[in-house]
Amino acid sequence: MKPLLLLGPPLLLVLLAAVPPGCRGIVIPRCQLVRILRQHRLEGFVKRTVADWVCLAKHESSYNTRAINRNKNGSSDYGIFQINSKYWCHDGRTPGASNGCRIPCSKLLDNNIADDIKCAKLIAQRSRGLTPWVAWRNRCRGKDLRPYVRGC
Repeated sequence: MKPLLLLGPPLLLVLLAAVPPGCRGIVIPRCQLVRILRQHRLEGFVKRTVADWVCLAKHESSYNTRAINRNKNGSSDYGIFQINSKYWCHDGRTPGASNGCRIPCSKLLDNNIADDIKCAKLIAQRSRGLTPWVAWRNRCRGKDLRPYVRGC
């Protein structure tokens, strides 16, 4: 962001205003996400804590409900939990997709994450944990995750 500040406030405002609203992500504040995940009974689900899920969301999407990442195999990852279109949602563009959660990928991009949580729970249940998420394996597994829920 600092290089953009060098452009000066007027030009920065023009650039930011040019970004269509659909491209801006809705970033859920960490403690709000903690509350939502607790309401959806993720504490202890597949023997993982809410802190595991918050860490996963932080490193998959930076808590951004509209995050989309394209993969080399032609699939894409959608939403706050980066749910993959090859196996779990339908985006109409991924060859050989199975849509395990029976949901359009576009539903994973709104600010109501109840359906994202439902799908993520199905993924975690089928895999008996959070190992399908690379970010959780690399950044969260085996770490002290208490800071992700501290103060919430």
